[in-house]
Amino acid sequence: MTSDTVLQRKRPVWLQVLWPSVAAAIAFAVLVSLGAWQVERLAWKESLIENVNARRGRDPVAAPGPDRWHSFDEERWDYTPVRLTGRYLPGELYYFISLSQPNGPYAGPGYLVFNPFLSAEGWVVMVNRGFVPQDRRLPADRPDTAPPKGTVEIAGLLRRPEHPNFLSYEPDLEKHVWFVREPERMARSLDVEAPNVAPYAVDLFADSGEPNALPRGGETIVSFRNNHLQYAGTWFGLAAVLAAVYIVFIASRLRRSQKGAED
Repeated sequence: MTSDTVLQRKRPVWLQVLWPSVAAAIAFAVLVSLGAWQVERLAWKESLIENVNARRGRDPVAAPGPDRWHSFDEERWDYTPVRLTGRYLPGELYYFISLSQPNGPYAGPGYLVFNPFLSAEGWVVMVNRGFVPQDRRLPADRPDTAPPKGTVEIAGLLRRPEHPNFLSYEPDLEKHVWFVREPERMARSLDVEAPNVAPYAVDLFADSGEPNALPRGGETIVSFRNNHLQYAGTWFGLAAVLAAVYIVFIASRLRRSQKGAED
């Protein structure tokens, strides 16, 4: 038996487990806090999904104009049915997407066709007219699919902008292909001459006409990542493992202390 072991056995057991207990308590508190936070996020996400589903069924309201953009709440407006009157401007862009659960007859990789739309009030919004298959991106591959001319009234779902990060692909400006929905930047790339561009886009509803018409509207993907329950289970599970390891550690120290006393 080494001198260190003898010295350790002579120390009171509470002193032997003091600092490991403090460290375990701190770690346990952190893990439980993270789990509780994920439970709160789960409730928030479920409430968000419920609100969005209810919002999508409402009658369209007037799309918010420039006087409301300074306090524009992306989360509150996202997926809200809106309507506006105006005319389409020249130019179009293509937002790459893959439809795995389409509402219409087209699925797989393709593009959402975006056109600038000048409202009757003089401001511009980028309008997603619908989905086209990958091999029919260009207007030449889908004749007679240009947006209507003259003044029209449109309705669809308001969509918040997407915010790129370091993993996002940059747009192919030569081919007008985009991978992130950035309405204001999209409009600038088309040299839209308007003093105000909406900080959101509008996804048109499905056309009630020919079902195979392109672009196919009504293909807005309503999807929310909701892994908070799994994350909460992970943090609480780690807390339980830590507690079990701590109990085993304390039991071993008590047995060792008791054995030392008997010796």
